[in-house]
Amino acid sequence: MALFGRTASPKFVSSMSRGSGEDFEIFCQPCDRDNIRLPAFAFCVDCEEHLCEYCLNHHKRAKPSRQHTLLDKQNMPQSLQVSTSQPDPHALPGDLTKPCYTHKKEMIKFYCHDHNALLCSVCVTLKHQSTACRVDYIPDISGYIVNSNEYRRIIKEIDTMTGIFQDTAGGLKKMTEKSNASLTDALAEIKKLRKEINQRLDAMENEAENEARSLKKDNDQRLKTAQATCDDVIKDLQESSDNIKQLNTSKQADRLFVELKATEQLIHENKKYMPHLMTVENVEEYHFKPNLDISALFENEKSLGTLTTKALKPPVNVSVKQYSHQGEICVSTSQDKGTCFITGMTVPTSDILIVADYGNFSIKMIDSKSYSIIGLLKLDRSPWDVTTVSEDKLAVTTPYSKEIQFVSFKSNRLKRKGTIKVEGTCYGIYCYKEQLIVLFKSPAKLQIIDLKGKVLKSVTKNILGVDIFSNPGYVTASSSSIYVSDREKKAVIQLNWQGDVTGVYRVLRAPAGLAMLADGSVFLSDYHDKSCSIKNIPGDCTRGEVVLKDLRKPFAICWCEANKTLYISSFTQYASADNFVSVYKMS
Repeated sequence: MALFGRTASPKFVSSMSRGSGEDFEIFCQPCDRDNIRLPAFAFCVDCEEHLCEYCLNHHKRAKPSRQHTLLDKQNMPQSLQVSTSQPDPHALPGDLTKPCYTHKKEMIKFYCHDHNALLCSVCVTLKHQSTACRVDYIPDISGYIVNSNEYRRIIKEIDTMTGIFQDTAGGLKKMTEKSNASLTDALAEIKKLRKEINQRLDAMENEAENEARSLKKDNDQRLKTAQATCDDVIKDLQESSDNIKQLNTSKQADRLFVELKATEQLIHENKKYMPHLMTVENVEEYHFKPNLDISALFENEKSLGTLTTKALKPPVNVSVKQYSHQGEICVSTSQDKGTCFITGMTVPTSDILIVADYGNFSIKMIDSKSYSIIGLLKLDRSPWDVTTVSEDKLAVTTPYSKEIQFVSFKSNRLKRKGTIKVEGTCYGIYCYKEQLIVLFKSPAKLQIIDLKGKVLKSVTKNILGVDIFSNPGYVTASSSSIYVSDREKKAVIQLNWQGDVTGVYRVLRAPAGLAMLADGSVFLSDYHDKSCSIKNIPGDCTRGEVVLKDLRKPFAICWCEANKTLYISSFTQYASADNFVSVYKMS
């Protein structure tokens, strides 16, 4: 864009002509006010007027207008509106009344196509003088905009954006309500815990008081008996003393002799009571010895519990994610003696699927690209669950041998790599950062075990002494939580790594396999005849969304984050279903 001013002195090739009778499409506006119609050679941005060659030269020389921004003939506005009266020098053309974003005292009058920028005259002068900039005077180009496609597009985008923010505002309102409700629940839990503690302490206090009263009753009875004995002896001795003294005074020798001998016998008989009466057993002191565990609890613990916060996320409708059926993997081999029962699965790499076949005592390695079995390892006892320990090692639970079998997988070959004994029939297993989380039945419990078999933590009951688990089957974990599916409780139980229950998802029929996703949510299979579905449960266990339904009794599941692929086994007791693993891909 070429500009007139100090830095550029264009030369006009046409000569100036005057004549009020001549008519030009674009003419000099100052001359027109003197009834002289001359062709325009330039445009003054500041004065907003077209100028002829003579007025242009004068404009450039006059001190008041020397700094004005001037547009040459090729870049000046190509239209004008002739005023019949003297214009207000401060009035703006048309509706150009929006202040410049940068120069607040200037109004927006120009548009740069190259930078998609609205400009004032100062912006044009300072930043858009390059010939590369295509700048237009807005009144010259705005005529098409009414009811244009651009108008309709912007209105549509406004409506869409408004809808998004309205939904977001609604979601924020719901989250606020949920946050407030959660605080109310938390405060209620605090009151409930305090009430339960008070009730338990009251019961323990009553028990201690009743024991003390029982001891006092026994002690009082002994004291009463001892006191009565003392009173009887004193009475007898006093009577004998009085009789002896009287007989001695009256000098009744015969009777005195008899009384003395009788009293001597009485004294001898009563001496045998003295050792018993003078022992400390007759009078006991009471001392209270506090339960050191309870004393230590209140001494070491500074609060009833920990009030934690968790960022609420806007509700996500997980059902919008599409899961397409990719096919089925046949997991049956010629070495199998019966129908497959795939009870555990893991994906150590993006192209390898490992399955535990409980029905055929074996671990099988599958190429997830070709859907072919590339490795097989027979075990002595039926395996239940399998987890990836490292880049070349697996851990497998064998319930009836009460041990965990380690298996290496290299070059499409599965090989045993030692075992560790555990405390009971072990079922679900999951490895997180070289720690094995293992589920047991009879009694139902969860243990965290290191890779050498050392029990790091054992979880069975909650703080009130109530059993947490009844029939736990599968387990998975994240950095903050452990999730356990329990068929008898019909729930997914969420715990922290200290073993405290932090959440429960209960609306289930027959919960089985679990799989952790990268977003912290969990897939759960429900193999009940009326469900036969896969649900997605958020990390806080507050709700669940069905993502796949009408499946063939889904049992064990496995999620490959790299391929966004979900593997699902079946438990129908029919080979037509149980000998296959279904494959679904998220899109």
